[in-house]
Amino acid sequence: MRSFEVQPSERIRRLPPYLFARINALKHQKRQQGVDIIDLGMGNPSDPTPEPIVEKLCEAVRDPRNHRYSVSRGILNLRRDVARHYRSRYGVELDPETEVVACIGSKEGISHMLLAMLGPGDTAVVGDPAFPIHVYGVALAGANVISVRLGNDEAFLDRIRYVVEHLYPRPKVLILNYPHNPTGMTVEAPFYDQVVQLAKAYGVAVISDFAYGQTCFDGYMAPSFLAADGAKDVGVEFTTMSKPYNMAGWRIGFCAGNRTMIEALSTIKGYYDYGIFQPVQIASIIAMRHCQQFVEEQAKIYQDRRDVVIAGCERLGWKADRCRAGMFVWARVKDEHLKGQSTIDFAMRMLEEAEVALAPGRAFGENGEGYVRIALVENEQRLRQAIRQLDHVLNKRAVKA
Repeated sequence: MRSFEVQPSERIRRLPPYLFARINALKHQKRQQGVDIIDLGMGNPSDPTPEPIVEKLCEAVRDPRNHRYSVSRGILNLRRDVARHYRSRYGVELDPETEVVACIGSKEGISHMLLAMLGPGDTAVVGDPAFPIHVYGVALAGANVISVRLGNDEAFLDRIRYVVEHLYPRPKVLILNYPHNPTGMTVEAPFYDQVVQLAKAYGVAVISDFAYGQTCFDGYMAPSFLAADGAKDVGVEFTTMSKPYNMAGWRIGFCAGNRTMIEALSTIKGYYDYGIFQPVQIASIIAMRHCQQFVEEQAKIYQDRRDVVIAGCERLGWKADRCRAGMFVWARVKDEHLKGQSTIDFAMRMLEEAEVALAPGRAFGENGEGYVRIALVENEQRLRQAIRQLDHVLNKRAVKA
C-alpha cells in the first residue's frame, strides 16, 4: 500500500512563523521543572473578575433555560447595553439590531471579520509593529498584508495614503489599533476625522481594534473611532470585556458600526458557532450596567504598575515612553544588553538566565526589532522582582539591591 504525507491547506502554509512558539515552549519546560518564571510576556490579566459579575454568572448558570444554544449575534439585551455604553461614553448612536454583534472575544471577531471582508487578491494595510492577529487574520483569509511603519499623526496617514494611491487593485481594508498593542501609542479624536476622510476618498473599509479603550491613565480618555463624523459609513470597531473587566477567560467582545460589515460578520458567525454561552452574556450586561467603578479602579492599578516598570526600565538603562493607556510598556533595549542578538534570542536568554518572560518586539513586526513588550499583569512586588532579576543578569547588580 502506498503511503502519503498529509498536507495542510495553502492557507496554513501561508501563515507567517509564530515567533512566540519557542519562548512559550521554553517557558512551559521551565515551569515543569518547578522554576518560578515571572511571566510578563502575555497580556493575560491576573486580577479577579469583579464579584457582581461572577455572582450573576452563577445565578444564570442555575437557570436551565440558559443551557440551550444561544444566538450567534448575541442576545438582544446585551447588544442594547453595548449601544447604551457607546451612547453614554462616546456619544455614538447604534442600532442594536443591525449595528452590534457579540463575538467570542475581539480576536475571534477580528479574524472572522477579515474572513468576511477579504479573499485571494485582496490587500489590507496594517501598521508595523502590530498585534499578530491583524496580520495572521489577513493571511488566514487568503489575502495580502501591506505593512506601514506605525504612527499616530499626519505623517502616518500620508504613508497609508501613498500605499493606497500607488497599489492596484487598491487595498480593501485598513486596520487601526489605538490604544496600541504592543507600543501603547495613543491618538486624539481629530486623528479619526482624517481617517474617515481618507477611507471615503479611496473606498477603504476601516477596522478599529479598541480593546484597550477603557484602560487609560493620567486623565486621558481614548477616543472611539465611531465617534468621528461619518465613521459608521466606512468601518467598524471592536471592543472586549477582557481587559476593563478582567474577563479574559470568559471570551466575550463586540463589534459595532457599519451595518454591511456587521451583517457580513454575523453571516460568517452564523455558519461557525451557536453563540456565546448565555450566562456569560447575561453577566456581561451586569458588568456594563453596574461595574464601571471596577474599570476605573483596574485602570489605576495598571497605571501604578506602569510607573513601577518605567522606573525599572530607567534602572536597566532602557528607553520607554510613559504610555497613557493599555497594559504594556514598550521598551527599547540597550544595544549592549542585546549583544547583537535578535529580540527573539534576547527574550529566550532572559527566560533562561533571569527567569523573566518578555515579549520580543520582532514578534510584532520588523519595526519591533530592538524592543520588548512588558505586560503589566503581575503585582508591583513581582514587577520589582522581575526588574531586579533582569538587572542582575544584564548589569551584574545584586538581585536584592
